[in-house]
Amino acid sequence: MTHPQAFQDIAENLSFLEDWEDRYRYIIELGQALPPLAEHEKTPANKVHGCVSQVWLVSEGDAARLSYRGESDAMIVRGLVAVLVALYSGRPARDIAATDAIAVFDELGLREHLTTQRSNGLVAMVNRIRSEARALAA
Repeated sequence: MTHPQAFQDIAENLSFLEDWEDRYRYIIELGQALPPLAEHEKTPANKVHGCVSQVWLVSEGDAARLSYRGESDAMIVRGLVAVLVALYSGRPARDIAATDAIAVFDELGLREHLTTQRSNGLVAMVNRIRSEARALAA
């Protein structure tokens, strides 16, 4: 399965960064580039549970094509949200449900330096996205 171009660009840029601190800075920059959610979108329904930091994910679309927007109050987590948005947005629900972002993050070496709490939060975000996609694809 081919990943969206936005995600492929991120993966390519990460491949040029060997030092974890450079990768960390790049992920933070990705998060800083995310447009903020409107205050009315920061609802309990959009909040991701299982994250230590505040994280909200908004999905739009239908089974044929879903898009995501998100925000977090933590810089690195906001960057992880940006990577997930790039990986999952603009795809059919069936493809999203079948894409294991955790495995993709592991292939890119993005989880090995995350704290346990951030890694657990990442898993919570991925589970939320894939669960919603599975429900739409059914």
